[in-house]
Amino acid sequence: MSRDRVFVSRQLPPAALDRLAQHCDLEVWQDFLPPDYAVLREKTESAQGLLSLLTDRIDAPLLDAASQLKVVSNMAVGYDNIDVAAASQRGIPVGNTPEVLNETTADFAFALLMSVARRIPEGKKYISDGKWRTWHPTVLAGQDIYGATLGIIGLGRIGRAVAQRARGFDMRLLVNTLEPESEVQALGAEKVSLEALLQASDFVSLHVPLTAATHHLIGKRELALMKPTAILINTARGSVVEPAALAAALREKSILAAGLDVTEPEPIPLDDPLLQLDNCLVVPHIASASVATRAKMAEMAVDNVIAGLRGERLPTCVNPEIY
Repeated sequence: MSRDRVFVSRQLPPAALDRLAQHCDLEVWQDFLPPDYAVLREKTESAQGLLSLLTDRIDAPLLDAASQLKVVSNMAVGYDNIDVAAASQRGIPVGNTPEVLNETTADFAFALLMSVARRIPEGKKYISDGKWRTWHPTVLAGQDIYGATLGIIGLGRIGRAVAQRARGFDMRLLVNTLEPESEVQALGAEKVSLEALLQASDFVSLHVPLTAATHHLIGKRELALMKPTAILINTARGSVVEPAALAAALREKSILAAGLDVTEPEPIPLDDPLLQLDNCLVVPHIASASVATRAKMAEMAVDNVIAGLRGERLPTCVNPEIY
């Protein structure tokens, strides 16, 4: 009896791949860069399972070509790279890896906030540029975090985890969310409109999924509402923020600074205006990049593949209506 074939679009932690190999025949993409769309489509045409990353575009034409596909497992919390509706129409379950990276991502969001507020990357550059000649009372003075107002847009699991960390700094918490007032109050936060949050916050941290409604949620109008001393943090998705508007706001000092784990596009081009600004810290989408968390994500993705191949319900399925 032939075994199911699974294509894995990138190298994963060995333990996860070894376990998956016990259940199917594996083909693992060996290059550091992801397969381009044509290659991904070709590799999935005869596959029963696909373990994908957020860099892989999985749309209706690809799913049509992959006529034997039983499961798509995305090693990410977000799944905006997948046409989930098209998968559902074809009866294909789609899995993701939620919750496991909540605390790790919240740690990183707060690390980004603190690094930008206290100008740590600028401090390193100040030394590298040979400018540290003496102590001076105004050099690289940053923003206080303790007692400041933090606005959180989106109160999912990661947003809640960020709120819990902020309480340790005695921050005032403002939240813009669809969650009920009672849940917001339980965190010691205030539920406010987006406009009120932007106007009152010293820090704004984004924790919404990328949807049609949140695409460029933060643009020129929203940035103009923020304080000139405010700092924007984005560990959600790059397209939640309009990049040209952000670059203009930072250049014109209508907001103080930004810390970005995600960009539009990714990877960010080296000539992008945001990379030319000292008041913008950009890092390469690494908020979930702890050794332990990435290993757990890989194991969850494998669990979804194995369940899908067996015809069982995926442990973490984003389109459970197919069942």
